[in-house]
Amino acid sequence: AIACPSDPGCSLTSLLLLFLTFPAYLTVSIEPLPPVVVGDAVTLKCNFKTDGKMREIVWYRVTDGGTIKQKIFTFDAMFSTNFSHMENYRKREDLVYQSTVRLPEVRISDNGPYECHVGIYDRATREKVVLASGNIFLNVMAPPTSISVLAADTPAPFSRYQAQNFTLVCVVSGGKPAPLVYFKRDGEPIEATPLPEPPAGTGSWAPRNLLHRDLDDTKVPKSLAAEGEVGGGRPLATADPPRGLAAERGPVTETIPETVVSREFPRWVHVAEPIYYFRHTHAPVSDGTVEARATLTWTLNPQIDNEALFSCEVKHPALSMPMQSEVTLVAPKGPKITMTPTRARVGDTVRILVQGFQNEVFPEPLFTWTRVGSRLLDGSAEHDGKELVLERVPAELNGSMYRCTAQNPLGSTDTHTRLIVFENPNIPRGTEDSNGSLTGHRSFRLVLALTLTVILELT
Repeated sequence: AIACPSDPGCSLTSLLLLFLTFPAYLTVSIEPLPPVVVGDAVTLKCNFKTDGKMREIVWYRVTDGGTIKQKIFTFDAMFSTNFSHMENYRKREDLVYQSTVRLPEVRISDNGPYECHVGIYDRATREKVVLASGNIFLNVMAPPTSISVLAADTPAPFSRYQAQNFTLVCVVSGGKPAPLVYFKRDGEPIEATPLPEPPAGTGSWAPRNLLHRDLDDTKVPKSLAAEGEVGGGRPLATADPPRGLAAERGPVTETIPETVVSREFPRWVHVAEPIYYFRHTHAPVSDGTVEARATLTWTLNPQIDNEALFSCEVKHPALSMPMQSEVTLVAPKGPKITMTPTRARVGDTVRILVQGFQNEVFPEPLFTWTRVGSRLLDGSAEHDGKELVLERVPAELNGSMYRCTAQNPLGSTDTHTRLIVFENPNIPRGTEDSNGSLTGHRSFRLVLALTLTVILELT
């Protein structure tokens, strides 16, 4: 309360003037919000206290680092009206009570800072408005929408006597913020050594060699194999150890004479516990989400890794439970081959195709075609791909045998098919060359016909 001074000239008018000299009281505060998930309904509350007369309340969305403020909702106290400034074709904001705005279904694009501005009339003049504001940050999360596990650098061949690095790549898309990604083997979490982040500006990352041996210690000279264990006689020459990440795990590469005795698998294959290396990166996407990539790299062991189940799992604050994708490492077995036409005739184009396997194969196999005992029809020694095409097959290919080798880093398998070529009634026997083209009598008849035509014209 304002007391009248002891001055005898004090009056109600002077008291009113004294009251108007004091500015109006106005404070604004906004309750903080926890992170919300795409599709949730959100209420923005602007709390204010004032002893003045209300003019308006305006909500802004702040963009471009604070340089642009876009009106999203206004309450005009003078006319007791409110209206939205966003999307005339669909009203997304609802005024709950003057200063409170509700967003029925938030989107990724709604993420960011917001401001509430409150204006009251000045006591001294109604043309002047006193403003105060508060701000809040709306953190919108989005759960990942897809997850997949791929094998890097495939298709790749199987190598029995050289250690191979193998990398699984887990790709997670659609999430915000970046998810937590980890791998499991046969349902158990994998303890992996983290790899550093790749240098800025580099493209796709290729893992360094973890282990490399050109030959293994079970490929030994016959003379040493006859004596017993390797190393019982003269020591073998050695080379410098490799510089790979896991080079310290085994002995150095051995220099072995050309004549060797090979067992089915090298001794390094029997190491039971591999060392895993893990890397996790993420990159922003134009829609505001991130794409996360996690890689798991180790030295492949065909004996214990074949038919092993690997899973990539994702934890995210917008998910009620982890999402996952699984793959089973499987070597190819029993290719299913089809040949069209099923009854090939001289001059036909024959297609031999691998349509599948007896099992689910991962990673994708590499296919190589060869002809047993000879070269292919086009003169090449081999052909890569699921399909082998033989154009205009000649009679000489009847009974020829073709081998298809299907292999991936887990193993290799061969299958054979024999080509039977039948006579073509439209092509007389013996009139085609090795490429199936007509020769002999038919060519002679064509030349004779041309000669007779020229003689008739001259006469």
